[in-house]
Amino acid sequence: MSMRHSWKGFLKLSLVTVPVKAYPVAVSGAEIHLNQLHGCCKSRIKYKKTCPLHGEVASSDIVSGYEFATDQYVVVDPDELDQLRTESDKAIQIDAFIRTGTLDAIYAAGKSHYLVADGPVAHKGYAVLWRGMVEENRQAIAQVVMHGKEQLVCLRPLDGLIVMTQLSYEGQITKPVALANEVCKTEVVAEELQLLRTLMATRTPEKFDLARYQDRYTQKLTQLIEAKVAGKEIMAAPATMPMQVINLVEALRQSVAATQKVAPKKEKPDAGSAKKKTAPAKPKPATGRKRCLATTAAE
Repeated sequence: MSMRHSWKGFLKLSLVTVPVKAYPVAVSGAEIHLNQLHGCCKSRIKYKKTCPLHGEVASSDIVSGYEFATDQYVVVDPDELDQLRTESDKAIQIDAFIRTGTLDAIYAAGKSHYLVADGPVAHKGYAVLWRGMVEENRQAIAQVVMHGKEQLVCLRPLDGLIVMTQLSYEGQITKPVALANEVCKTEVVAEELQLLRTLMATRTPEKFDLARYQDRYTQKLTQLIEAKVAGKEIMAAPATMPMQVINLVEALRQSVAATQKVAPKKEKPDAGSAKKKTAPAKPKPATGRKRCLATTAAE
């Protein structure tokens, strides 16, 4: 299935200009959306766009406007908005490079897009930029105008592509210092820390695979919908015991014991095969020097 790009422009670094297209990373349609219905007749609730003077209005007759005074608007045409865009607005302007890991994930606030070279003329510049970020272990901070807003973004190399992720501006982030009063200064006992390290070691795979995590809620919701469509009786999930708060050290010990691998038990032979086996011969009593050594070892 072919993908459609959601943005088209240029990736700019100083005088270097690379034509690129942006494709959304997130898959659309993966979630299940429920519709609002009238409880009595189960008809779908509709939202009609109406005008107080003319009633229902078609989408083609709706324009955008700004209220500069009470009930007074100035209409802003989409073409006029497009005229405001300069060549720089149509580009992803790289401002700085930072080492990978410098920027905390708390700043990642929006969607991610794959940037792809747009046409043969862009291949060389795109490849050089990608290779440079990989070998120097760098990410780029840039600004771009998308969806009518100037956005701060982070660019990083991934599997031959450059990924662009929207960031929050500094003033849009609540800093940890705002919750300083909520931080508990508690002493950590060495035994607790060692048990935690052991538990972390048992939960650290040699190779991490994110594909093992599934959207279980959506899967259960799909099963529920299919069952109701088929007219099947819905069975409630079995009740679970409430969580018990136990001693931290004891909880860590039980967690470590539960996650550590237990040696597999040897299978017991069946009765038929046991009868067929001959009993092992009894050892002959030691004599002479061998008997003395055996007696000495037993003592």
